[in-house]
Amino acid sequence: MEALSYAKQSVQITRQLATLKIVSRLLSHELHAQQNSKSVTLSRDEVLELQTCIDLFIEEASRKQVPSTPAADASVVVGARN
Repeated sequence: MEALSYAKQSVQITRQLATLKIVSRLLSHELHAQQNSKSVTLSRDEVLELQTCIDLFIEEASRKQVPSTPAADASVVVGARN
């Protein structure tokens, strides 16, 4: 049972890290493409892609912190609305 739980947790962590890897690769690409400049310019589309990746990571990480009891779930939902 413990091995299954560890494997499931490992898969979840890998999924969460995949989103951060995408963000890192997008930033790395822009740094490489603009290596002759001291400042980096991002288009609105690139910023939107980065923001979407970060938001997905936050949503997935937030779901992992939600308690499994129904009463606790209701209080978390109300707390998140504030």
